[in-house]
Amino acid sequence: MLRKLPLGMLLLCAGGVVTVVGIAAYLLDYAALNMVGFFYGIPLFLGGVALKITELKPVPFMAQTTPEVLALREQQATSTQTQILNDVTRYRYGQKAHFDSALNYLGLSPIEKQRPELAAVREESRNGAYTLVLLFDSAYLSFDLWKQRQDKMTNFFGPGVKVELAQPDEDEVEVSIIAAPAIAATVE
Repeated sequence: MLRKLPLGMLLLCAGGVVTVVGIAAYLLDYAALNMVGFFYGIPLFLGGVALKITELKPVPFMAQTTPEVLALREQQATSTQTQILNDVTRYRYGQKAHFDSALNYLGLSPIEKQRPELAAVREESRNGAYTLVLLFDSAYLSFDLWKQRQDKMTNFFGPGVKVELAQPDEDEVEVSIIAAPAIAATVE
């Protein structure tokens, strides 16, 4: 629950309230309360501003996850799939975009302006296997370039997964990370 709250906004509000109380205490000549407002309120407020500036919002779900898929996630999801889902559906700080370092590693972010942007995520069952689908807005990179990196993506997100790519729209790419427990058993 707490990971869904914007920490920057919480610090901004708390710092603002404590600072206002400190200013009011100064004007009303309450020395102890005045110091609390200045020594705690202003740093909290500035910390909130810093976090708000570097805030990366959670990625929305394309569709509601069904109870059947939730059960599949519990049974089959790899640690990588779980980590990806947790990372992209919470507030992040200090990153320019979701998957920025992963896209650089995969050769899918030649320059910052051309970096694909993660637009949405969904969970589904594909032939009885838990699948995490990542939808990227990819206006600057061709689908052919994505296809060339498919094996590298499978290795990057593996073991125990296979990656499939689809192009639902001209400027979009879906990366499906499919749990493949049989693959994981042979690798170990």
